[in-house]
Amino acid sequence: MTASLLTFAKGGVHPPESKEITEHLAIEKMPLPAQVEIPLLQHFGAPCQPLVNKKDRVEEGDLIGQVQGLGANVHASITGTVTNVGTSIGPTSLNIPSVTIDRDTEAPDKIYTPSDWRGLSPQELLQKIKDGGIVGIGGAGFPAHVKLSPPPDAKVDTLVLNGAECEPYLTCDHRVMLEKPEEVVEGAKILLHVLGIKDCYIGVESNKNDAIDALRKTIEQQKLDGVKIQVSPLKVKYPQGSEKQLIESTTGRKVPGGGLPFDVGVIVQNVGTAKAVFDAVVLNKPLYEKVITISGRGISRPANLQVRIGTRIRDIVEYLGGTKADLAKIVMGGPMMGFAVSSLDIPVTKTCSGILFLTRDEIDEQPYGPCIRCGWCVEACPMGLSPNEIGLYVEAGRAADTAPFGVFDCFECGSCAFVCPAKRPLVQFIRLAKQKARK
Repeated sequence: MTASLLTFAKGGVHPPESKEITEHLAIEKMPLPAQVEIPLLQHFGAPCQPLVNKKDRVEEGDLIGQVQGLGANVHASITGTVTNVGTSIGPTSLNIPSVTIDRDTEAPDKIYTPSDWRGLSPQELLQKIKDGGIVGIGGAGFPAHVKLSPPPDAKVDTLVLNGAECEPYLTCDHRVMLEKPEEVVEGAKILLHVLGIKDCYIGVESNKNDAIDALRKTIEQQKLDGVKIQVSPLKVKYPQGSEKQLIESTTGRKVPGGGLPFDVGVIVQNVGTAKAVFDAVVLNKPLYEKVITISGRGISRPANLQVRIGTRIRDIVEYLGGTKADLAKIVMGGPMMGFAVSSLDIPVTKTCSGILFLTRDEIDEQPYGPCIRCGWCVEACPMGLSPNEIGLYVEAGRAADTAPFGVFDCFECGSCAFVCPAKRPLVQFIRLAKQKARK
């Protein structure tokens, strides 16, 4: 079995998985909060313009923010009254425009009726995806309708669905694939029809064998309408779920430096995005709720929760019984690429995959030292860069001179910092170098 597992050639690391905390916990629907704070910037691109005013009544699923240019629409996640159109604190502690809604406790949940999508043209399907505000759920929130519209000269022939979920602790994609395989596969068929292609690979790390089996069984049972969908078991190695590494693992193609997936004929979407596409197309349901993992040994009750967008961390903590006394750090996202947060008032967004409540035993608080020239970071880097040199240049006040070391090819996976024996904050150095080099 191990010999047949797929992976990428260069670099990668093996952090402790810590998935055993939540991987066996079924998706649980969190009760609706009394109030939601919905950011109007939950995607790559420009913020949405608010379409509502204070004291307006909105229904669950209503369009409340519309984007001009690159971005994605934002919808009300509960039925109620708009109490503020202002700003909220985001995951990176920056204020972002938002809409606050107080819930109408008497309002029933909205009911969606499935419809057949097969008579719709690719353009009509693309419009439904755009109207639903679908973004890349597993990454930076790139608008799905934009990614599904490659340049006319791009010869795209393959769709890759990312079910690797290589970040430690996170198990939300695992549970979606295991509990909703029919919707993931149907979403894949919709995406293939939009792109006008036949081939799809679903890359899943081998620590999710039950999800691999569920997807394969679904593919065998479903009518595939002439398309080919296959599950590709992947070796457990971080960052297996990174776009370029996943493409190499599943197809053998390598995206050139500075290039994009469509340069090698591939479009990548997350399995959660495929599920959201199913919801938008089949149910006419916008993206206003999602499954996130609540984990770490600092929360009283870990869970895989289905939550409404705009739910504050504070409400999630209260629902799960509070935090433990030895809580040391809260991280939105995974421990490798997520952001530590200092407030419980931050709301969940479309791109939030998890919230980790970590104890002192789960984090490393050692101070960092000088580079010892061991070269471990160079060996670990999946992009073949020189993180050590970038860090040294930043410390020497020459951050703007780091482009020759490939700073713009770095996607900040954190493999370099993970292996560094001197505990150097290499990802932070690289982020600073990017800012300076761009200026």
